[in-house]
Amino acid sequence: MAKDIRIEDSNSRKDVDRRRAEIRAEALRQMESCLYVSTMIYDWLKAVRWQHKAVIIVPLVLTALVGFSYVKDLVPAWAVALMGFVATLIPTIAKAVGIETHVSLLENSAAQFKSLQDRFRQLAQIGILGDCDAAEAKLEDLMNRLDATRSASLTPPDRYFVAAQEKIKRGDYDFSVDLELRKALEGGNIAPLEGFK
Repeated sequence: MAKDIRIEDSNSRKDVDRRRAEIRAEALRQMESCLYVSTMIYDWLKAVRWQHKAVIIVPLVLTALVGFSYVKDLVPAWAVALMGFVATLIPTIAKAVGIETHVSLLENSAAQFKSLQDRFRQLAQIGILGDCDAAEAKLEDLMNRLDATRSASLTPPDRYFVAAQEKIKRGDYDFSVDLELRKALEGGNIAPLEGFK
């Protein structure tokens, strides 16, 4: 009796569809993770840049005030001495903390997470439609890049994560094309791809 190859082909097709769905789901999870992390780091970066500017400007202002003779007439000598001390102390503390390095690291990490977010999205939406093995290889490559980016071990304060959550939930990072597509899908104007409901 002949073997029914249609059953084998059907099972094989189901396995490929399942793999495709799992790859897509993982790519979407990582895309969302990168969205949260990049948003959080960009918010943190804004604050660190302000700190960096303050480290440069405050000592200049304090030194200028100490140098004006009329300031010495208005404030006690100990206050003038304290302003001079703080003016010299701020740059030393900034160098010890490494604010300049911190800014560069945050800029680089935020850009990498944002780039990875886009790559994971492209894999989930477009790359998955082609060869399943190629999509899995691309996912592995992106995961390796993500691991390398995470190796910086940035630990932003919790308030930046909360702010990122609020922005994302509010829809600040939703693209208008995605909103229109979502409405069309919900209205039944476009049928979802088979296996991607």
